[in-house]
Amino acid sequence: MDAALAFSQSYAEARAKFMAAAEAAGLDVQSHPHPMLGQDGEVLAMDVVRDGPADAAAVLVLSSACHGVEGFCGSGVQTTLLGDAGLRAAARAAGVALLYVHGLNPFGFSWWRRTTHENVDLNRNFQDFSQPLPRNTAYDEIAHLLVPADWPPSSEVRQAVTDYIAQRGLAAWQTAVSGGQYHHPEGLFYGGHNPTWSQQTLRQVLRDHGQRCARLGWIDFHTGLGPSGVGERIFACRDDAAALARAQAWWGGPDQRQVTSIYDGSSTSAPLKGLMWTAADQECPQADYTGIALEYGTLPIGQMLDALRADQWAENHPEAPAEQRQALKRQTRDAFYTDSAAWKQQVIEQAVEAAWQGVAGLGQPAA
Repeated sequence: MDAALAFSQSYAEARAKFMAAAEAAGLDVQSHPHPMLGQDGEVLAMDVVRDGPADAAAVLVLSSACHGVEGFCGSGVQTTLLGDAGLRAAARAAGVALLYVHGLNPFGFSWWRRTTHENVDLNRNFQDFSQPLPRNTAYDEIAHLLVPADWPPSSEVRQAVTDYIAQRGLAAWQTAVSGGQYHHPEGLFYGGHNPTWSQQTLRQVLRDHGQRCARLGWIDFHTGLGPSGVGERIFACRDDAAALARAQAWWGGPDQRQVTSIYDGSSTSAPLKGLMWTAADQECPQADYTGIALEYGTLPIGQMLDALRADQWAENHPEAPAEQRQALKRQTRDAFYTDSAAWKQQVIEQAVEAAWQGVAGLGQPAA
């Protein structure tokens, strides 16, 4: 099968392909319906497929669309992996159940947004909301520049952004913008003030499928950072030396240095707050947890962030001309999904390798 055929042009098409792949593999789909409808009036859901026994000693989670529009990539990967008979056989032989979670944030996937219907970045939403939320003072300083009153931004706004980056560096700009913030609900990378539907539903999925295993792995597919088509393997656990050693052994390559980390500054990602993968330890405390985010590059970071700024402006201005809003929406999709055969082939090859490595790692119980 041509790898490109697993990818889609809409959420509805992607979901249909995923469900068809599950059916072809003889697997059941457990759907968790979302309270909203999609861009074309379609039903939205977080769809879960388990390939392996309920009492498997090891489970490998393969998830897509934490950041909505990034699901165009992740869904294509999941559909491909469901059809990989060799991977399925290897997982069975190793005693590893494969758990596909399609559409963590189906609303953003359908509406070509990175956020949930609450305008929340799901990967900043895993906080203890009974406690005071952290204040991102660096974001406070530039909030008015990120999502200005008008779009395109005025020359004054553009110059202020240029000056900020020139004085403090692109890394400081990225950290201020993307690290996560909880006090600008109409801004970027907003973590929310309550658990989102997606957070609550994912936690239920982890409880249903992850509380009987001794070993839990997770590959969460993302796009938007790094060189085009290159899948960075970002350590996706708490700052734990044993978990990092496992991730490096499984996914780090011959020199065990291909796994990067936000904790030591080696990742293209800035340090983040409210991370989704913290739920793995919280909901499945009996399991040794090891995970990565597989982050594929699309556009240079400045263009990616500008696409998100424009998207948020359009969300905040429903009165804007429909033609302008549609153009900005398309710009957002293109910032997180490179619709070319070469890019898709790169994505698939790296994802298949990572899935096989995850199965091999989970199939070897710790001494």
